[in-house]
Amino acid sequence: MPQRISDLSPRVLVPHKSSARGRFRGVQIAVMASGTGTILQSLIEAELPIALVIADRECAALTRAQEAQIATSLVERGSFAGDFDRDAYTEQVITSLQTAGIDLVAMAGFGTILGPAIFDAFADRIINTHPSLLPDFKGWHAVDDALRAGVSETGCTVHIATALVDEGPILAQEALPIYEGETVARLHERIKEIERRLYPMVLRGLVNESKQKSEGSI
Repeated sequence: MPQRISDLSPRVLVPHKSSARGRFRGVQIAVMASGTGTILQSLIEAELPIALVIADRECAALTRAQEAQIATSLVERGSFAGDFDRDAYTEQVITSLQTAGIDLVAMAGFGTILGPAIFDAFADRIINTHPSLLPDFKGWHAVDDALRAGVSETGCTVHIATALVDEGPILAQEALPIYEGETVARLHERIKEIERRLYPMVLRGLVNESKQKSEGSI
């Protein structure tokens, strides 16, 4: 477990040795998003090898990808009700990823929880960013939950995703203080500012390390 960062130093990266490192030989990244795509944009601007952007609904993230001339795949849910077939949907996503020859999956605000099959198909190769200092405040309302709990700091966590939501080995964390009277919207935006810096840095480290391992094995 990496230490938490409480001194608020800039560009903090706390590595965690895990089986994810060295697994991405072709290093083709897919980004999965559902919203405005601001985190996706930070990955694009970091010039990461993004080969595909997948969305579960029409969203601005798809537009950002198209403007950057990145292939897109709209795998629509069809239903947001109780009859949603999560396993069948997950198989569609897996097919899109495998058809594109994807090595590494970066979750960037993807709004659908996927079934366990994808974590078998891409074991230790799905990375997520979450707006809290995990293991605290898991789930969709992490920022609101942190404010309600009255804690003095929160932050973001980059981790390997597993079938258990917001679980998996932690790759990096960075903290920031919570100010008196802060709103959910303002705090969330401050966390996103960290995510837009920390997430590309972690992914770049994984890509570079994988390339070095691949070159060393030739």
